[in-house]
Amino acid sequence: MKFIVDYLKGILIGSGAILPGISSGVFCVIFGIYEKLVDSVLNLFHDFKKNFIFLLPIGLGGITGVLLVGKLLNFLFTSYPMPTKFCFIGLILGSIPILCKKANQGKGFRLHYLIFLLAAFFLGVLSIQLEEILPSFININVSNGYFFYLVLAGFVMSIGIVMPGVSSSVILMALGVYSTYLNAIATVNLSILVPMGIGLVIGAILFLKVIQFLLLHYYTQTFYMIIGFVIGSVLILYPGISFTLEGCISILLFLLGFWVRIKI
Repeated sequence: MKFIVDYLKGILIGSGAILPGISSGVFCVIFGIYEKLVDSVLNLFHDFKKNFIFLLPIGLGGITGVLLVGKLLNFLFTSYPMPTKFCFIGLILGSIPILCKKANQGKGFRLHYLIFLLAAFFLGVLSIQLEEILPSFININVSNGYFFYLVLAGFVMSIGIVMPGVSSSVILMALGVYSTYLNAIATVNLSILVPMGIGLVIGAILFLKVIQFLLLHYYTQTFYMIIGFVIGSVLILYPGISFTLEGCISILLFLLGFWVRIKI
């Protein structure tokens, strides 16, 4: 049963790598596995059996999320944006009390920690603006000859995979390869996916080490930045509200998502 639950978590984490405005890291935070995931990846060979058993279902789910379920979620986001987004907002906001409790478990709350939260929050808000304006300003024609550029794109994209609340789609838009990336996933174009995958793995390991260092030496400050990014991601998702039938269903799904996260 635990394997199945972790597999389902992995599906959502994987889908976060392709959905606009969604971060895989946010899903890791929502499910309460962010720190453990960082440690398991970086210390894989220290206790290989234990870490491998933990990572296997999440990794398999992640692949499924990218290749299959991401398309379904993309359909839901496109066809039923308000209910789908409100459900995710409920899940995200439901994780905030848990994150605050975790952040304060060491030294307790200090007022200046809010500076880190606000800084991360405003970066998240900035990413909203970038996601809206970048496609109209950047249009790079990426062909199969751009191998190293695609490696670079995957490397930078890993920031969005690792850091909660930083959207990978914004990063890929900034590099002009977002549509190329989506088409490559849809057609399983390995000439695009392989170099991006190489950069992604290298970047993920590097940035995970940075996150591990920050959590080790600046645990509370780092967690408040994570909370700021997570709150900022809510603004990315918020579609507005209307008190129609769809709006009422959206509110119910928000409450359901919030309740589910509190109870997980």
